[in-house]
Amino acid sequence: MSMKISATVIVKNEEKNIADCLMSLDFADEIVVVDSGSSDRTKEICCRYPNVRFHERPWEGFGRQKNLAADLAINDWILNVDADERVTPEMLSAIRSVDLQYTCFRVGRRNYFAGRWVRYCGWYPDYNIRFYDRRRGRFSERSVHEAVECDGQIGLLQGDLLHYTYDGISDYLKRMERYSSLAAGEIVARGKVPGWPSLVGRPLFTFLKMFLLKRGFLEGYLGFQLSALYACYTFVKYAKARELSTGVGKREVA
Repeated sequence: MSMKISATVIVKNEEKNIADCLMSLDFADEIVVVDSGSSDRTKEICCRYPNVRFHERPWEGFGRQKNLAADLAINDWILNVDADERVTPEMLSAIRSVDLQYTCFRVGRRNYFAGRWVRYCGWYPDYNIRFYDRRRGRFSERSVHEAVECDGQIGLLQGDLLHYTYDGISDYLKRMERYSSLAAGEIVARGKVPGWPSLVGRPLFTFLKMFLLKRGFLEGYLGFQLSALYACYTFVKYAKARELSTGVGKREVA
């Protein structure tokens, strides 16, 4: 592999995760960390690593923050990871032997919930574009659920990106409050007011899709738990959107 790589990470209060994340990125030519106001030891930990360039910037939403990190990088090839993700040796080997006819690369994520690898519920392999040429790819500037939009051929990296997501139910519910508010704002921004079909049908469909179609039942109780939690998130997201839209003029029903 002839290109140089800039790894990018956006953070806020990630002292629990950031050291392991940075150690898994020690092969990168530089690591750009953009912090949106940590009050813990995140900055102190990051500054221990000589190849880390640490920046503090106000929060602008997930997509914009990740694009800002890419803009601050020296190199054009970007490997974007979250603080709770780890690059595996298999993934690193694939990066070092990439075919440069591609401009962006998908990678499978091995997602963990409370320390357990979740193979079903649609949680694996959970492909995402994370390695890309910033001249041909850029994150959509959404508040949440952002993704790289690529102008060119998309390849597939072998090996997984480990994602140590929620510690448990309490952690999920705490973060659901933030994510559901961001998602509700996007629904309202599109000019939609969720009606009864969305409030009832979408959560039910989410549960059935994860538990039955995505074979979450093979995970046992954990599969049921995750399907129910995501159904709850779906309901809260649309209920918040409806609440936000109260008093606004007549809109299209989602």
